[in-house]
Amino acid sequence: MVGLKEELLKAIWHAFTALDLDRSGKVSKSQLKVLSHNLCTVLNVPHDPVALEEHFRDDDEGPVSNQGYMPYLNKFILEKVQENFNKVEFNRMCWTLCAKKNLSKSPLLISDEDAFKVWVIFNFLSEDKYPLIIVPEEIEYLLKKLTEAMGAGWQQEQFDLYKITLNTSREGLSAWELIDLIGSGQFSKGMDRQTVSMAVNEVFNELILDVLKQGYMLKKGHKRKNWTERWFVLKPNIISYYVSEDLKDKKGDIVLDGNCCVEALPDKDGKKCLFLIKCLDKSFEISASDKKKRQEWIQAIQTTVSLLRAGSPPPHKEARQKRKELRQKLLAEQAELERQMKELQTANESKQRELEMVRKQLEAAAARAAEEEKKRLQTQVELQDRFSLELEREKMVRQKMEEQVAQKSSELEQYLQRVRELEEMYKQLQEALEVEKQARQDEETVRKLQARLLEEESAKRAELEKWHLQQQQAIQMTEAEKQELENERMMKEQALQVAMQQLEQLELERKEALEQYEEVKKKLETAANNTRSWKDKVAHHEGLIRLIEPG
Repeated sequence: MVGLKEELLKAIWHAFTALDLDRSGKVSKSQLKVLSHNLCTVLNVPHDPVALEEHFRDDDEGPVSNQGYMPYLNKFILEKVQENFNKVEFNRMCWTLCAKKNLSKSPLLISDEDAFKVWVIFNFLSEDKYPLIIVPEEIEYLLKKLTEAMGAGWQQEQFDLYKITLNTSREGLSAWELIDLIGSGQFSKGMDRQTVSMAVNEVFNELILDVLKQGYMLKKGHKRKNWTERWFVLKPNIISYYVSEDLKDKKGDIVLDGNCCVEALPDKDGKKCLFLIKCLDKSFEISASDKKKRQEWIQAIQTTVSLLRAGSPPPHKEARQKRKELRQKLLAEQAELERQMKELQTANESKQRELEMVRKQLEAAAARAAEEEKKRLQTQVELQDRFSLELEREKMVRQKMEEQVAQKSSELEQYLQRVRELEEMYKQLQEALEVEKQARQDEETVRKLQARLLEEESAKRAELEKWHLQQQQAIQMTEAEKQELENERMMKEQALQVAMQQLEQLELERKEALEQYEEVKKKLETAANNTRSWKDKVAHHEGLIRLIEPG
C-alpha cells in the first residue's frame, strides 16, 4: 500500500500544482473541495461531506493554513483507498486538471492520448521527491524501451551527448519536458506518428497496466467445445481474454496462482500448436498461431507463475526498484565522499590556520632572535676586550708551561728509550727460553730413541741366542736328519748374518743417537748459560728502572 500511495501522490501533485491561486497566493478552498470530491469518485472512496466541510471551514485551521491539504488527503482519502479502482481513469482525471495548463502548444509528433500515456509513465519512473523529475538513467531506460518497441536501433552516442548537455544544466526532466523530448522526434527520426504511438502504447501497457504479453489465439470452449479466436492479455496474476484487441467486450479470466502449470499438447481436432493451462478448478486448451508463439506464451506464463510462487513483483517493477536502490546507493556513496571531502577541507583549513599561526610565531621568534643577536654582539665586543687582556696573561703562562713541558718531554723520552731497550731484552730472553725448551724437547726425543734402540738390540740378542740353542740341538739330531738340519742351519746362518748386520746397523744408529744426545746436551748447556747471562742483565736493568722515575 505504501508503493500505491506514492504513485497516487505523484498524479495528485500534478493536479494540485495546476490549480489556480487566489490573490493571497494560495489555492482557493472551492478548488480543493472539487479536487477532493473528484478524487473520492475515481478512487471509489466513500464521500464524507461532514469531514470535508469541517476541514475546509472558514477559519485559520483550514488547508491554506499551516495544517495544509496533505493531512486531509492522507486521513480521509489515501488511507481508505483499496485496489478496486480504475488506475487509468484516476490518472486521466489528474491529467485533465494539469495538461491544459502545462502541455506545450508547439506541434508534437505524438497525440494527446500518447502524451497522457507518457505522463503516466513519467509518474511511474520519476524519483520519490518533489518537484518530480525523471533522472537521466530512467530517461535512457524509457527511450531504449520505445526504440525497441519501434524496431529501431538504439543510438547510444546520441544519447550520451544529450546526457552531457542535460547534466550540465539540471538533475533531470519534468513530465512536460519529457513529453516534449519524445514528441520532438529527436530519438525516433525516420518513424511516423503511428509507429511512435504503437511504441508508446506498448510501453504503457507493460509498465502501467502490467501487461506481460498479449495477442490473438484460439480458445476451446468448456460447454460447446468449439474453437473461438480471442484477444489474450497476460498480467502478473491473471489472463483476461476479449473479443478483440479494443478490450471493450471481455469474455472471461484465467486466474493464476502458484499451483497453476502450463504444458504443450500434441495436435488434435485439426488444431496445431496447442498448449494447456491447468488451474485448481479448470483447465484451458489454447491454440497459438505457430510454434514460436506457443513457446513464447508458455515461457511467459511459466515465468508469471514462478513469480507468484516466489511472491516477487513483476519484472519491470523489480527492475525499477533495483535501479532506484542502485541510485540511492550511489547517492549515499557520493554524499559520504562529499562529507569526507568537507572533512578534509575543514582539516585543511584548520592546518592552514595552524600554519599561519606557526608562521606568525616564527616571525615573532625571528624578531626576538634578531634583538637577542644584537645584544649578543654587543656583549661579545665587551667580552673580546676583556678576553684580550686575559689572553696576553695566558700567553705568558703558556710559554712557561711549554718550557716545563719540553723539559718533562725530554725526560720522558729518555725513560721511554730505556723501556724500549728493556722490552727488547725481554724479547731476547723469551727467545732464549724458547731455544732452551726446544733443546730439552730434543734431548727427550733422543733419550726415547736410544731406549728404543736398546730394546731392539736386546730383542735381537735374545733371538740370536735362541737360534744358537736351536743350532746346538740340531747338531745332536740323527744322521738321517743331518742333511735336512744342515740345510736349515745354512738358512739360519744366513738369517743370523742378516741379524748381525741389522745389529751392527742398530749399533751405528745408537752411536749416532749418542752423538746427537751429546750435541743437544751441549746446546742445552749453552742455552742455560745464556739464560743465566740474560737473567743477570735483566736484574741489572731492573735495578736501573727502579732508579729512574718519571719527571
